Amino acid sequence: MQSTRQAILEHLKKHGQATVDELADILGLTAVTVRHHLDILRSEALVADPVVRHRTSRGRPQYAFKLTERASAYFPKNYDSLAAKVLDELKTHSDGQLVNVIFEGVAARLSAEAPAPAPGEPLTARLDRAVAFLNDRGYVAHWEATADGYLLHTYNCPYESLSDRHPELCQMDMVLVGNLLGVVPQRVSRLADGAHSCAYLIRE
Repeated sequence: MQSTRQAILEHLKKHGQATVDELADILGLTAVTVRHHLDILRSEALVADPVVRHRTSRGRPQYAFKLTERASAYFPKNYDSLAAKVLDELKTHSDGQLVNVIFEGVAARLSAEAPAPAPGEPLTARLDRAVAFLNDRGYVAHWEATADGYLLHTYNCPYESLSDRHPELCQMDMVLVGNLLGVVPQRVSRLADGAHSCAYLIRE
């Protein structure tokens, strides 16, 4: 992101809100320039429309700007590190069977967010819905028909930085795919092994 707009986001993150004049003073810019950058940030849905700030003295109303929820993506998060430590602790204090039960439970909770397959529904319709569900969650998925059945590919692993140390996440994804489709898939490749995709073979 352009440095001036990043500085505006950081100031709003620290102080909650600011007017054009306040940002101009802090950044050493003209009010016109600040408004230009704010207009761009508003068009990107990172800064909300201005609201009137109540004054303690008489004068023209002041308009203050705040960040939107979308702007939080521009500030570093430490989720991967936290998740890795939680998983390490879980595996240190639990036996392997309990860990597998926990991950299968997580997969069940994830798949419960998707519509259940209807009785007698064609497998291709279930595959379409599974791909849409996975894509909404960042998997970059698609399926194809082959001589052996259907191959469901996922080209992005949302847990890429964790899967090497915690293969249970790969098993969780396989359970998730099975729950979405109502059949047991066979994994034929993994991104963690250097393959181009995680691929699951589904037979009728």
